[in-house]
Amino acid sequence: MATLTVTGRGHHGRVLLPTVCPVCAAAGPAPCTPCRGAVRRPPPTPAPPGVDSLAALMVYAGVGREIVARLKYRNARSAVAWLADGMAALVDAASFDVVTWVPTTASRRRQRGFDQGRLLATAVGRRLHLPCRGLLRRRPGPPQTGRSRAERLSGPLLAPSRWSPTPPRVLVVDDVVTTGATLAAAAGALRSAGAQEVHALVAGRRPMGRR
Repeated sequence: MATLTVTGRGHHGRVLLPTVCPVCAAAGPAPCTPCRGAVRRPPPTPAPPGVDSLAALMVYAGVGREIVARLKYRNARSAVAWLADGMAALVDAASFDVVTWVPTTASRRRQRGFDQGRLLATAVGRRLHLPCRGLLRRRPGPPQTGRSRAERLSGPLLAPSRWSPTPPRVLVVDDVVTTGATLAAAAGALRSAGAQEVHALVAGRRPMGRR
């Protein structure tokens, strides 16, 4: 069930709304029990350059891919709570001072009406009882989706935001890691602004050897 807060004249409270699985559309938990059972856990993944540690919730393939892709491209948010619960369970809140995210491009944000990275980071930060702040900004440039491996390795154009100073221990949340170039670029930008440790937490890890 999803919770909706209702405010207004004569009304204030929370209403439970029915949810459906974003993968198979079955009514009930999101994702449903069979789809959760089909999610594969990724093997340990080496952290990209500049990143102190990397944790991933699931392999970005099959059901795992559908959960993330339908959030990202269809605004299917019913699984956000499940994703955030699982991601937060992979890390120790005491190891970080702040949660941030890798921002999507301005054109994608306008097109979709939201930033999936920020959505996940906010939910994860809430579960870890840590502040969630936009510590990164994206300069003009192409999105990573659809680029070749060689193009991805150049990384997106990321820079520190206007938050100053950057807290020393940062947890960066993203939806999917492929080559690690995006997280490496994020770590470089954060360290240039004063971060001493940069850790990464992602929903999906793309299988090795795939774009």
